[in-house]
Amino acid sequence: MRPRTRGGTAVTVDEEASTAVLNRLRRAQGQLAGVIAMIEAGRECKDVVTQLAAVSRALDRAGFKIVASGMRQCLSTAEGDAPPMTEAELEKLFLTLA
Repeated sequence: MRPRTRGGTAVTVDEEASTAVLNRLRRAQGQLAGVIAMIEAGRECKDVVTQLAAVSRALDRAGFKIVASGMRQCLSTAEGDAPPMTEAELEKLFLTLA
């Protein structure tokens, strides 16, 4: 998939965000394997749901990190006196919507 451009500049997940996204996705992958093992072992539903919720949070955080990275790039060239929002501020904002 070709990266979308903004004013001729490609908007991609930056290296710092990419590292965090990959770490979160790997965490979710491990947690999901744990959920599968729990179901196969016949663990209680409450335990399975709790672990599955952790997978969901890790996936949400990875997705929000991607969105925040893109938004930061888009806003970094914004005009005005105020500095653009930081990636951390954008990520926190998106996480409040979850």
